[in-house]
Amino acid sequence: MAKAKTNLVIVESPAKAKTIGKYLGSDYKVTASMGHLRDLPKSTLGVDIEHGFLPNYQPVKGREETISELKSAAKNSARVYLATDPDREGEAISWHLKELLGLKDEEAYRVTFNEITKKVVRDSIESPRAIDKDLVDAQQARRVLDRIVGYKLSPFLWRKIKRGLSAGRVQSVATRMVTDREDEIRAFVPEEYWLLDVDLSRTVKQGRFKAGFHGREDKKMELTSEDEVKKVVAAVENSPFTVGNVKRSEKRKSPSPPFITSTLQQEASRKLGMTPRRTMSIAQQLYEGIDIEGEGTVGLITYMRTDSLRISEEALSDAKTLITNQYGPSYYPGSPTRYKTKNTAQDAHEAIRPSNVFITPDKIKNSVTSDQYKLYRLIWSRFISCQMTSAVYDSVTVDVVSAGYVFRATNSVVKFSGFTAVYEEGRDDDREENNSPLPDLEEGEPLKLEDIKKEQKFTSPPSRYTEATLIKAMEETGVGRPSTYAPTISTILDREYVVKDGRNLRPTALGEVVTGLMKDRFSDIVDLKFTARMEESLDSIEKGVRDWQSVLADFYGGFAASIDSAETALEGERIKIPDELSDEICDRCGRQMVVKAGRFGRFLACPGYPECNFTKPLVVEMPGRCPKCGSRILKRTSKNGYTYYACEKLKECGFMTWDVPVKENCPECGQTLFKKSGRGFKKPFCINEACPNFLPEDKRGYKKKTETGETAEAPASEDKKQPAKPAGKAAAKPAGKTAGKKAPAKEKKTAKKTAAKPKSAPAAGKKSAGKKTPAAGKDI
Repeated sequence: MAKAKTNLVIVESPAKAKTIGKYLGSDYKVTASMGHLRDLPKSTLGVDIEHGFLPNYQPVKGREETISELKSAAKNSARVYLATDPDREGEAISWHLKELLGLKDEEAYRVTFNEITKKVVRDSIESPRAIDKDLVDAQQARRVLDRIVGYKLSPFLWRKIKRGLSAGRVQSVATRMVTDREDEIRAFVPEEYWLLDVDLSRTVKQGRFKAGFHGREDKKMELTSEDEVKKVVAAVENSPFTVGNVKRSEKRKSPSPPFITSTLQQEASRKLGMTPRRTMSIAQQLYEGIDIEGEGTVGLITYMRTDSLRISEEALSDAKTLITNQYGPSYYPGSPTRYKTKNTAQDAHEAIRPSNVFITPDKIKNSVTSDQYKLYRLIWSRFISCQMTSAVYDSVTVDVVSAGYVFRATNSVVKFSGFTAVYEEGRDDDREENNSPLPDLEEGEPLKLEDIKKEQKFTSPPSRYTEATLIKAMEETGVGRPSTYAPTISTILDREYVVKDGRNLRPTALGEVVTGLMKDRFSDIVDLKFTARMEESLDSIEKGVRDWQSVLADFYGGFAASIDSAETALEGERIKIPDELSDEICDRCGRQMVVKAGRFGRFLACPGYPECNFTKPLVVEMPGRCPKCGSRILKRTSKNGYTYYACEKLKECGFMTWDVPVKENCPECGQTLFKKSGRGFKKPFCINEACPNFLPEDKRGYKKKTETGETAEAPASEDKKQPAKPAGKAAAKPAGKTAGKKAPAKEKKTAKKTAAKPKSAPAAGKKSAGKKTPAAGKDI
């Protein structure tokens, strides 16, 4: 008797195949395609523009063996299930697989999983569907559109600026957003304002508090000059202070909705310091499945590329059970909280949530990596908190009156923690809220003036984008979609159109030149509204409202005309990229050094090349001053790739430390405070041994490996991996890197990370030998 044929299930990754295979059993063979097996050729445009924008798809080079194995497996299977990711890209991969394997439409069984759990996998296999051609066409339109823009624009940039550049429909807009913000900062004119605080004490009972100037009794007013401040001070310093209005109220704070792709990337950046690319990579691992002790291989979260806030009824019910059992009935609002999805959202999948809320972060801690645990804990906490009651605060606002002026003090205390018992959303700014305790004041109560403090301030320019705030801005303006945020930011950083300055994104001179040219000659491409409308057109293809070829035809006519016009206007012209000036002075000739880009990254070079060929690593100035000599503190990197902080006059001064300098000064001695390196909030400490606030090295939280391999607290002086110290004892010894930490394998990697020019880098002014040219037109 012939052996019954098994069913073939094709997914993208081995991890996903392992998880699904466990749920389906021996009747199914689950294998991975490892992504796309068919795509446009890299060497040519690959699109027949004159005949309806037909793409010339070809098997991906180097994947011939995988294709052959899949064809053989499909031929010997009873059924072929295409189980790629549940989005446009996944639908397109399934369609390409169908075409490569020669399957008829009725022979291709399409299944999708919003979450990879036993129930969902089995239910999906039992209810397959046909491939959604509208989804495929939407992805195909995006792919062809981005190929045309990239392959037509990039060579133009090569001719007019320099080789190796790229432009794209989404990356160019993202670069413009960063560049426009920099222009706003440069154009910003600060305006003067003053803060005026009074320290007050009760005359009858004990109690002291601070109140800030609010205005006159009839209206709020701002103090914009010292003369205005003096006028108020003169009026109140010899006048009585009396408690005016006392307002007590109960305020409620609602929980944040569950994560979607953009908010997950933003919060992981704020709280975990993860780049969007890293966040999505780890989220993919959590979705596809991880071997958990006592559970086996489990898909821990739902699909992570989504713009929907929808939550399944089963998940809502499970959340209720967990909250009432673990936190108590008072922490559950009585009925599920449902969040409204934006009208512009595709709403194809649920919000990002744990697949099983009863698998708490603590249950997986010993089975996953540190980053997997942190991201899962973030997702789990956010989801559980979104189904909890609001936090309740008792709020008090006190108005103090003197000479017709009002000074206001506010305070709020937690009455009921609600969802904050589990989670609170991070924020992008570093504002500190004054929330000092207030005595139990009564209206009409007399007060005594203890002190008046005035402080001159100036308004601040708009903040530079961080990765989190850029994603937020892209989402708000409709630029890109959940699947494109992370790769777009990675692209503009990799192309060095934008660089990271701490957490902030700053355009380079190259990025500004490219953006300027794009705005002058291809205004539609870098117009935010135009790009958003194009995304809406792609969405309309997915919904079956528009034909993909007509969308491309509508775009291409104007785009081709812009290319021709720009070529004519700039014929024979080449745009020079201005040198980016630094604050560093050449050690040999005294010229102001400039930033150059070499094969291993950015470095400082003397502009006097070839007369002077002095170069040195690109340094980052840190806040605060050197505790030994008062000079600047610079961020540096050792030859093994470790970051440390040292005085700019390192040879003469000798100060260096592993601890990170912060902008605050010690309130006791006035010296710069430091904090432990690494992610997350660390309380600053003082390293001045003569100061009452001094924190010894062995109390700063650093650990080292003992000879037995166990970890133990240890002072940094015993760490053999720290960079060599210069002559003279430093005020604060480098503290904190784990002894025995493995150095980067290649010097090339180290050089790139440190943004320094290694010995093998080209001299300033020369072309980078051997620099690999990026493929023309690569885009998101």
